[in-house]
Amino acid sequence: MKTFAMFMTCFFLFAGIAFAGSTVEMKTSVGMIQIELNAEKAPETVRNFLNYVDRKYYDGTIFHRVIKGFMIQGGGFDDNEQRKETLAPIKNEANNGLKNIKGSIAMARTGVVDSATSQFFINLADNDFLNHRGSSAKTYGYAVFGQVKAGMDVVEKIGQIKTVAKSPVFRDFPEPKVTIESIRRVE
Repeated sequence: MKTFAMFMTCFFLFAGIAFAGSTVEMKTSVGMIQIELNAEKAPETVRNFLNYVDRKYYDGTIFHRVIKGFMIQGGGFDDNEQRKETLAPIKNEANNGLKNIKGSIAMARTGVVDSATSQFFINLADNDFLNHRGSSAKTYGYAVFGQVKAGMDVVEKIGQIKTVAKSPVFRDFPEPKVTIESIRRVE
């Protein structure tokens, strides 16, 4: 029995499956943000996010969308404002019971329910209208997969930065630019 338990533990670790309580540190040009991920309630979303983290995909990306009192969004564009290539979209886990409350991190998506790839946002307020409320694209919601544990002051500072409309893609672009220097797992 012990051998089987050890085998399963090794299998899960080898398969890259994260367990509840995984933590990452996001180093930004404004300061450090520590986020606790919830793999118990959002296993596929956390696995996807950590896959990008482990590939160092987020290094040098920017927060390209900042809406005061709402959220800050990043993880899809490099420092030259070019869209980065992503992995395949994942299943939306918005029906996991986690809520879009202040300090929660959730996956950004298009109007298609299962379209999230690398982009995420951190809520600056309780945004109940983003929660799962039904099965249509408009009511399915946005999958929360973690919570800021330290550095909410940094999140709020980013949320206060003046924004400009640079293009249809960058309508709420922060100036000065905010860079995600790195995101790493905390051991």
